[in-house]
Amino acid sequence: MADKFLKLDHEKRERIINAAINEFAQKGYENSSTNEIVKKAGISKGLLFHYFTNKKGLYLFLYGHLVDILMNEFVNVLDFHDRDIFTRVRNVIFHKAKLMNKYPDIFNFLLSAQLETSHEFKSALDDSEHALIQSTYAKLFDNIDTTRFKEGIDIDKAINMIMWTLEGFSNQELAKIQLANKDINDFTEAFAEVDIYIEMLKKLLYQ
Repeated sequence: MADKFLKLDHEKRERIINAAINEFAQKGYENSSTNEIVKKAGISKGLLFHYFTNKKGLYLFLYGHLVDILMNEFVNVLDFHDRDIFTRVRNVIFHKAKLMNKYPDIFNFLLSAQLETSHEFKSALDDSEHALIQSTYAKLFDNIDTTRFKEGIDIDKAINMIMWTLEGFSNQELAKIQLANKDINDFTEAFAEVDIYIEMLKKLLYQ
């Protein structure tokens, strides 16, 4: 049925998606109401369940659909010609910030999904997230220049260290910006500090 839903008139499809994003992101899965979703979308409940058997089906479709939107845009803007791992990770952080600015509601929904504790579908979300991470990392680390690392360095552990440090920093800064209700462009100010961390890691790991 999801295929039929995606063939709906664009305006109606987006109304339903936006109403569902808003409801799930604000209230979480357990406390959300399909009655509120159809009310905001201006459709009948029967039509909603014609395309999605139940609330769980809608939620899982929405999660996968939104992840696909972000990943398609994300992969298309990344430059994989530069083989330096630090350049690639820095670009990931930068484009992640830009996508958060472009799709704040989507990121709010995905953040709420990560915090869900409902056993009804948590394993499905966890599996989906794991597959997404594996796919993203496979692209990110494909054909990187490992000759620049110091002799004897465990490359896998070095990559983990780089990712944990820079991703942790970016998530922290983005959370600060969201809490302060600032424009995401303020994140550019934090890039000076990102570069400090990068230089420290280069000295530690590179020849």
